[in-house]
Amino acid sequence: MRKRLFVLLFILFAIPVLAQTVAIRAGYVIDPAKGTVAKDQVILVEQGKIKSLGSGIAIPPGAQVVDLSKEWITPGLMDAHTHLTLTEILNAPFESFYLKESTTYRGLRGLRNAQVLLQRGFTAVREVGNDGDYATEDVRRAIQQGMFDGPTILSAGKIITPFGGQSYAVPPEQGPFWLYEYIDADSPAEMRKAVRKNIYYGADLIKLVADNGPYHFSLEEIRAAVDEAHHAGRAVAVHVYGGEAAQNVIEGGVDSVEHGFGLSDAQLQLMKEKGIFLVGTDFPKTALDVMGRNGNFLEDPAILGPKITDRLRRAYRIGVKMAFGTDSFLDVPGKTRADFMFDYLSRWREAGVPNADILKCMTTNAAELLRIDKQRGSLTPGLAADIIAMPANPLEDIESLRNVNFVMKDGKIIRRPE
Repeated sequence: MRKRLFVLLFILFAIPVLAQTVAIRAGYVIDPAKGTVAKDQVILVEQGKIKSLGSGIAIPPGAQVVDLSKEWITPGLMDAHTHLTLTEILNAPFESFYLKESTTYRGLRGLRNAQVLLQRGFTAVREVGNDGDYATEDVRRAIQQGMFDGPTILSAGKIITPFGGQSYAVPPEQGPFWLYEYIDADSPAEMRKAVRKNIYYGADLIKLVADNGPYHFSLEEIRAAVDEAHHAGRAVAVHVYGGEAAQNVIEGGVDSVEHGFGLSDAQLQLMKEKGIFLVGTDFPKTALDVMGRNGNFLEDPAILGPKITDRLRRAYRIGVKMAFGTDSFLDVPGKTRADFMFDYLSRWREAGVPNADILKCMTTNAAELLRIDKQRGSLTPGLAADIIAMPANPLEDIESLRNVNFVMKDGKIIRRPE
């Protein structure tokens, strides 16, 4: 009797319970890579993945049917430059946020922001540092283990910089307090060690800040970081504005340039030739106004705003690969973090980037940069069912993305139309 009971229990727990099939009646399905629209489609989702997509597909008996027949459907959105755990403290020195807040507190903020972003349609983000002692790794782990709903997160661990982090001229008696937030690297050997440390603690990519002060990384240091990271299967993202520092970054073969507000046409052309992405963090006026009032280390908003628009316009004209990224690190009164991120669309429109290409930079282009395009990022059978929908066509008005009312993440319905 005991043996038969044991066998029965083994069968019950060894055989996975098949999840119910979800059938989405999709009115308009957008393929961002091609900028095309297919009408009256059926999307079948099983085991968290898209099983099939097309017109005339039979809906299996017992499937959960979701009626989005009047909606516009796209892959989930992605932000390639986020700081989930960071909120810069206004009217205070830049360093205040990591001197005043513990890693645990930062992690809780990161989880909250991750959940807010998922609700608004961001199903994957790249977290590029400023998370204390690796707070984002724990946020990501909790989401992956199903403890909380959240987007796919790729994290960079601690930002690697020349001596001093992103501070400058701190009295020496204060000590190297920035090491809570950064790793100093001032030679190719130190760069390799810093890359290995981040990977050891769980980083999915490597983030460098190349030119935060009068000195910047050499070409040899950049190449050391790229060589070490690429051998470990990690991409390298670099904060850099322009000039010689940017030239070293581009020639060093990184995967993405973050910001790049002062890039020349020649540098943008070289990025195109090397296949380096621009993640421009194209700050809108709402962001620059707040940062300007806070005495941030960026240029005067009246100067930087037009410079950002011009660089974005030139990058698009030259044909540089681009991915949408916001560098969102502010809590703006009356706005959620997602609201603030959607404000960045205004800069893209001002630069004359067509809606279809903006959407591509927020989906399939970003998936390529994040190296997850073989698992998610497009509405393709076999890939993860990360799907969003909205009442209006984003190819006609990209601001329609603000009104996402259906979100599916890995086949689980997170939000549906009311």
